[in-house]
Amino acid sequence: MPSGNPDPANPGAAHRSVAHRLRHPFPHLRQKLKQTQLYDVKVKAVHTKHQFGKAKNLFNSNHRHDEEHEQATDNKRTEISEGHRFHSFAPEREGNDVKWYVDGRDYFWAVSVALERAQETIYIADWWLSPELFLRRLPYYNQEWRLDQILKRRAEAGVQIYIIVYKEVAQALTCNSEHTKNALRSLCPEGSPGHGNIHVMRHPDHNMLENASDMTFYWAHHEKFIVIDYNLAFIGGLDLCFGRWDNHQHPLADVHPAGVAEEIWPGQDWNNNRIMDFQKVEDWKSNEMSKADYGRMPWHDVAMGVIGDCVYDIAEHFILRWNFVKRDKYKRDDRFCWLTLEGREGDDEDLVAVQRPKHPVGDYIHHPLSPLDSKALGKHGSVKSQIVRSSCDWSSGILNEHSIQTAYKEIIEKAEHYVYIENQFFITATGEEQSPIHNTIGRSIVDACVRAGREGRKFRVILVIPAIPGFAGDLRDDAAAGTRAMMDYQYKSINRGENSIMAQIEAQGVDPRNHIFVFNLRSYDRLNKTPALKKQEEISGTKYQEVQRAQAEEIMGQGVEGKENSSSESGDDSGDEEKQKNIDKKRRFEASKEQSGTDGGPESAATVAKDALEPEQKVTQETWDGESETELENWVQEELYIHAKVLIADDKIAICGSSNINDRSQLGLHDSELAIVMEDSRHLDSKMDGQPFTASYHAATLRRYLWREHLGLLPAQEFDAADDPNAQPPGDSPNDVHEGKEGWQEVEDPLDEKLWEMWKERADVNTRVFRDLFHADPDDYVKSFEDYDHFLPQSSDHKQGHLFDRSLSPHEVREQINRIKGHLVWMPLDFLKDAEMAEKGLAVNAWTESIYT
Repeated sequence: MPSGNPDPANPGAAHRSVAHRLRHPFPHLRQKLKQTQLYDVKVKAVHTKHQFGKAKNLFNSNHRHDEEHEQATDNKRTEISEGHRFHSFAPEREGNDVKWYVDGRDYFWAVSVALERAQETIYIADWWLSPELFLRRLPYYNQEWRLDQILKRRAEAGVQIYIIVYKEVAQALTCNSEHTKNALRSLCPEGSPGHGNIHVMRHPDHNMLENASDMTFYWAHHEKFIVIDYNLAFIGGLDLCFGRWDNHQHPLADVHPAGVAEEIWPGQDWNNNRIMDFQKVEDWKSNEMSKADYGRMPWHDVAMGVIGDCVYDIAEHFILRWNFVKRDKYKRDDRFCWLTLEGREGDDEDLVAVQRPKHPVGDYIHHPLSPLDSKALGKHGSVKSQIVRSSCDWSSGILNEHSIQTAYKEIIEKAEHYVYIENQFFITATGEEQSPIHNTIGRSIVDACVRAGREGRKFRVILVIPAIPGFAGDLRDDAAAGTRAMMDYQYKSINRGENSIMAQIEAQGVDPRNHIFVFNLRSYDRLNKTPALKKQEEISGTKYQEVQRAQAEEIMGQGVEGKENSSSESGDDSGDEEKQKNIDKKRRFEASKEQSGTDGGPESAATVAKDALEPEQKVTQETWDGESETELENWVQEELYIHAKVLIADDKIAICGSSNINDRSQLGLHDSELAIVMEDSRHLDSKMDGQPFTASYHAATLRRYLWREHLGLLPAQEFDAADDPNAQPPGDSPNDVHEGKEGWQEVEDPLDEKLWEMWKERADVNTRVFRDLFHADPDDYVKSFEDYDHFLPQSSDHKQGHLFDRSLSPHEVREQINRIKGHLVWMPLDFLKDAEMAEKGLAVNAWTESIYT
């Protein structure tokens, strides 16, 4: 308990009021009763009363803000935020050391290093957390770097680990937070080292009995951040979960006839949501999709690592959320303590939702565990940073804060040269006429473009977003109505209808084609399903998909099942029998190597995705282990899913976090989000539209790195990142910006016409090749559902993502694929423009449409 704060439960406290004396005339007797069973019965009765008493909140949606002390807290928070830029709870902080991470390989490696060094506390907030995630690859050689194993080691070393994960609606999502909770809690059983050091909360609550008034089915906790020992933090778009690990070449293939040691994505970590969503993630070793038949969905993401005073603000947000969930869900659960915070003590502890009920359950633990002045706060770098958030009553118990939207709008409105956005969604309004969309980032884009057009100034807004923002199979199916609705809202935000961004710009006499440009990303690969592998399947009677399961058992078999009563505890050995069957199948498969001709190892590479990167070899130089015609059925493509949430403006300022550009993320009232705004005082001599320009180092180098990746100007990445500065925690080494290497000069000036022609040409060529060879959808040729039927293959045995016409010659296919450089393609802004994309029905209606915005 913070010093200087009197304990209201102490009957011997001085200066008791007259009213208190009248209520409790025999304080010593009360103290004696506390030692008896009668007192325990009383406390239990009080807790039961409050448990059922919450039903009255059904008729009082403002029940967290209607009492005098609650309003006083709200007023304090409001006064604080009104004194900060963007009306954020957090101030601008000078002198942070901020490091960017592009794609999962670098980020997860850095996180693994930082977690392993933890000495006191680890905070993790995630939308989805997969305990079985390997933070380093290849998994076979990095067993100890699986997330649950790292957390287990730190818990055994005495580190206190606090985790908050989103509790999903199971009927809508497959991430299974119950498995996450049970798997993590089972890491250190009672009687073992580390027991009681891993604390896992799930929120919101779906308990009808106790929380009927506060249940939230539509909105999610979407933040992704980590705080370690108050010394450093990570924040961005990457959850610690399956499907996120990737590198710059973004491979789709993971077929390895030579054996398990070369596998990149074991079990459910290998996934393609366009074909099939995650299935039963608690059975993380299984996979209902065959790697020999389909490519995975590649994943592009961005995150930040931070050392400096902003770490405190991220930690404060976590403490607020922890205490709010304690109050909302675990108030009578002694497994969860209240967390107090240095700097928010005494009269200010209400700012982080600390409560002191008359009969508290759970201790009060003061954080950090060692004094703040012993932490790596203060000035460690050159980046002025500020934490912003979307948060409100249901998610944090506070009045609505939408400082992320405020930051986005202000930065866009002040931009003079360009705004570059990577985001998973782009659903926004230009005014009040686009209900049910209410965030007005679109209006800020319109105003910035119109101002530049009237001033005759070159100004570009470049959007890089997914071709399909949701995870659907065939977009023609009824099951894809929700995804089509999201796509419809995106098109209405960008270019369809009089209130779209482009129409609003044009209505003010400015040509939007000079200012608004929208792109997707796409990747290709070749499955290593050679004729010899097929023969091996035939001889052994074992499909490669069955080998997948056995390989996952071998790699991932040391974990816990994440169930309250696992088979090992109940005596049920059926799981062991199934495991043995899979191992036997794998043995039969491997025993047939010599007979099938695979015993010498495949001549063909397991993946050729690296060939899209310019420094690498060409596809036409790749070998294939078999007749050339057999290669045709193995070429695959897929959209490169953009999950990053990044804005960069004028090579001066950047935002990165968990927030999408849609109402869910931006309004504050819906999903909870956390982001960081960054401006570097370190300068970089550069150019802007051909003129000398002083850029901010952090924003400019991040933009250059991202553009080189998308243009194919970065080298392929090795799995081992031990010597890569970009894969280390902040403070270990600065970013290696690849200065002076391939593409550094080419991307220096974001408004350079030569660069812009390269950008558009690569998008042109890549788009045409993916269209001609694969009929990759969505596509501008598809303007109606009738067009869609003709555009996609008619054969029922055609696998999604494969070549459209396998009568082409192998040489012609290779020559065409050889033309693909990088991953840029144009966004098909005319896709289904003549169709009703978001037809009203059970999935999309007045009650549900806000889910999709």
